[in-house]
Order: sequence, then C-alpha cells, then structure tokens
Amino acid sequence: MSLPRIGITAGDPAGIGPEIARKAMADSRVLRACEPLLYGPQHSFPPGVLSADAGLAAYETIVRAVRDAQAGGIQGIATAPINKEALALAGLPWRGHTEMLAELTNAASVAMMFWSDKLRVVLATIHIPLASVPAALTIESVTGIIELTHRELPRFGIARPRLALAGLNPHAGEHGVLGREEIDVLEPAVARCANAGVDIAGPFPGDTIFLRATRGEFDAVIACYHDQGLIPIKMAAFGQAVNVTLGLPIVRTSVDHGTAFDIAGKGIADAESMVLAVLLAARLAGRRGGDLELVAEHG
Repeated sequence: MSLPRIGITAGDPAGIGPEIARKAMADSRVLRACEPLLYGPQHSFPPGVLSADAGLAAYETIVRAVRDAQAGGIQGIATAPINKEALALAGLPWRGHTEMLAELTNAASVAMMFWSDKLRVVLATIHIPLASVPAALTIESVTGIIELTHRELPRFGIARPRLALAGLNPHAGEHGVLGREEIDVLEPAVARCANAGVDIAGPFPGDTIFLRATRGEFDAVIACYHDQGLIPIKMAAFGQAVNVTLGLPIVRTSVDHGTAFDIAGKGIADAESMVLAVLLAARLAGRRGGDLELVAEHG
C-alpha cells in the first residue's frame, strides 16, 4: 500500500512552527509512516515578531491545506501552532484552529481532544473567557460533546469508551452549595447520554477525576473549560500529547504547545509533539473508516 500524504502546516511563520515542521518532515519515523508535504508562506518572517501579516499568512496556509484535503490531494493535516493575537491583528474572527477548521469544512459539531498514552481529555468549551463558561454550558451542548466523544473514540481503538465528566465548580458543586451548574446542566446531560447507551459518569470533582483517568478508570475525561483540561494533560504528557479535532470530515492533528516566540529562530525548538501529531494523522488517514490501532495505556 502507498503511504498516506500528510500536509504539515507551518503555523505562524514568526514562531517555531516552520522549524518544527521541517524537523518533523526529516524525522525517520515520519518518513516511514507517510509522505509529508509542507504548507507555508513563500517568504520568511522575522522570528518572534507578532504581526498581522504573519497571522494572515498562517490562515492562508491552513486554507490551502484544507482545500487539498477536501479534494483528496492529501489524506490528513498536522498543524503547527498559530498565534491568536496575530489572527486578531489580521482581522480574522477565529481564536484557534478548531473554530477555524469547523467553519472551513462546514462541520456541524467539533471538539478539541488531547490524546496521550497516559490521559485523554476532551474540552466542552475552548477559547472563550472563563467568565463566559457557565452560560456556554447547556444541557444540549454538553450532551453533544459527550455523544461526539462516544462516536469518535472507536476510531482510536477504544471500541467501548468509558467516559467521565468533570464538574465545573469546586467539589462538583457540593450538591448545590458551591454552584448549581452540576445540578441544572451537567447531571441532566450525563443522564440523557447514559439513557442513550453511552458509558458516561459524573460530574466528578475536577481536582481528582483526571488522576483517576490516568489510573485506568476512564478512557477519556470531558473538561468544562480550556485550562481545566489543559493543565492535567500538560502535567501528565507535555510534549507527548497530540491535539485532535473530533467531528471534522478531514483528519486533523496538532501539537500540544504554542508558537514560543521567545525561542523562535534559535534552532532549539523540540519537534517531538509535531512528529507525534504527524504520526497520528498518518495512522488516522490510513485507517479512515475503521478502528485505529493505537497503543493506549487503558482501553
């Protein structure tokens, strides 16, 4: 069988993206798994310099890769990091890849998942202010994320996913003493999904549920907001985790870190997360429509 073609986007060209993309393309593991193709701007940008031009260049690169993936020219995309402030300076409405890719592909429902051998985390909300999270969590939105995670995880070799939902408030609200979101939103969403046959439990206190997952009780944890999920995954597997967008009609993976303007252009950026993102994209592309044979610690 021919190797899948995986597009590697360079991300914000002023960050470490171009460097780690080139390193990943030369990695022997990548070359054994796929045919990598680099997507990036035609000219270079000053390293570490935030600009609207760099933000626009990153966006245009992503658009080209998405179009090629939709046309079948490549079988998946692995993206280097983009800068949210640069996107804003360019007048673009998105604050991350997930929202942008959902619109570019007309995906009805998407979610950000971080995959590692030690822990898998899915985010119920992503790039919104913390103050906006409670209103964004509705029975319908949480139900949708749980159901999407349940549908998508079999592609990763977890045939019957065991899911857990983290609570929003300290101690998961302490039966309403510390907040009613668990009672009014999270518990009804869990009940609705469980009644539909999803193996889902919770909401559990956020300070212990991720540890329980690393010990094998659950295959993935759904976090209520960005940092609730990102802190434990980066503590458990920084540099070893891969960002995957669930629900897209194309394969898309990414790194678990940002643009690192402070070390851009110095040749010292660690490309391991980029390499792992490309490898996962290649495996997903190679098994499109079937279960993915991944080595997971649990499941």
